[in-house]
Amino acid sequence: MYTRILVATDGSDLSQKAATKAIDLAAAFKAELVVLQVVPPYPISYFEGGIAMDSAEIQRIETLWADKAKAHVDAIAQTALAQGVKTQAVTSRSDVVSNAILAVAKQHRCDLIVMASHGRRGITRLLLGSETQQVLTHTAQAVLVVR
Repeated sequence: MYTRILVATDGSDLSQKAATKAIDLAAAFKAELVVLQVVPPYPISYFEGGIAMDSAEIQRIETLWADKAKAHVDAIAQTALAQGVKTQAVTSRSDVVSNAILAVAKQHRCDLIVMASHGRRGITRLLLGSETQQVLTHTAQAVLVVR
């Protein structure tokens, strides 16, 4: 049914649950798995009173975040490989997570996207946004939302 499944993760327990489901699906369908974590750039504020950060320190922090993301997707990929699932571990740098997920899904020709949703409602959802909602709204691929 599916030939290539993308699972988006952020390192949270809930996204780990989505990764487990994606591995199980990939194994059942004998599909390939693409494990993705999007790494945001360091937020820089230009408002008065903002703390100026040294560019070397910002680079060090971004490198740390990228290394942590790589280790995380590699760990999920190893779990999938142990279950016989052909897997690619991918990290992407973007300040718009949903756009990065959609771009990687298109680049790797994924026909299913698996991701977690925290199920936020009301003002919390408005303030924090919903990457899952953005992916659902802007993709033609099937999306499996895990809670």
